[in-house]
Amino acid sequence: MHERTANLLGATALAVADLVLADAYRRVGVSASGAAALVVIAASPALSVTELGRRVGLSQSAAARMVDSLERQRLVTRRRHQGREVAVALTASGPRAVRRLLDARGAGLSELLEVLDSDEQEQLAGLLAKLLTRAYEHVGNAELLCRLCDRASCVRDAVCPVGQAERDRGG
Repeated sequence: MHERTANLLGATALAVADLVLADAYRRVGVSASGAAALVVIAASPALSVTELGRRVGLSQSAAARMVDSLERQRLVTRRRHQGREVAVALTASGPRAVRRLLDARGAGLSELLEVLDSDEQEQLAGLLAKLLTRAYEHVGNAELLCRLCDRASCVRDAVCPVGQAERDRGG
């Protein structure tokens, strides 16, 4: 029984990534890591390239190449921050790209959830919160785990399960 559930969860996770997130990336014209970086920068402006890379799961050199690409698309800019540190910030067109990305992601996910009635969606939300709490135990990095999160919708009338797991851990 558990083996089947794990398999169904794996297939669902891949289907969501393939069907929903790929469309969101295409609409904005950035890579998966670029999309995550835009969302992270929108939530936490003025991160260093190294910290941005850590939050989206890239090495410093890969993060630098990704930021180069986002700069060429005029979505981010590098600015001197403290001493020799350089911070990455969204340009004027960056927030629009983030909104398009999150809107596309949200629309795709909402369409997928339409098959469930309101009670089933509420039950699923509770189960997903439990799974995300467990995922945080393994990942140990809320920023990395929630790198494509629509943070405003996550905390509307609820507590973010990943944020709560991080607070419970003392992070």
